[in-house]
Amino acid sequence: MIMEQSPRAVTWEAPEHNHTEKGGDWYFAFTVIFIAIVLASVMLGNPLFALLMGVAGLALAISVSKRPVIIPYSVSVRGVRVGDETYPFASLVSYTLDEDDPKGPQLLVKSNRHFMPLIVFTLPTEHIDDIESILRDKLPEESLEESFFVKVLEIFGF
Repeated sequence: MIMEQSPRAVTWEAPEHNHTEKGGDWYFAFTVIFIAIVLASVMLGNPLFALLMGVAGLALAISVSKRPVIIPYSVSVRGVRVGDETYPFASLVSYTLDEDDPKGPQLLVKSNRHFMPLIVFTLPTEHIDDIESILRDKLPEESLEESFFVKVLEIFGF
């Protein structure tokens, strides 16, 4: 009888998020929207909100123009690692593998943390079965999806 042993760890690198290249039209529309918000705030007698929106618009424009950093990911028998942060299986609730996502295969892991309840990984297609064999032994599979707000932001290129 041949005993098949599952891998103890799978490691890969991927961008921290899906980057969408933005053209001049996107930045023009973004600028017009934020200028309109700032002007409306000033006209309504709220200069503090106008200042806040101006700073927020500038920070957001700088943030979305940066290219994503390449981060090392790992799934092992001890837990899940994203960059320097390790999430032991004791702090994780469930997972789902979404191989049909338009951006490519993704792993969604539900955490028991309040401020980051869903951790999303871009998966390498050649290691999906190995990753699933590790997770299947440690966590229950559950139907998970990204929030509606995240999906709307992706539509607008954020």
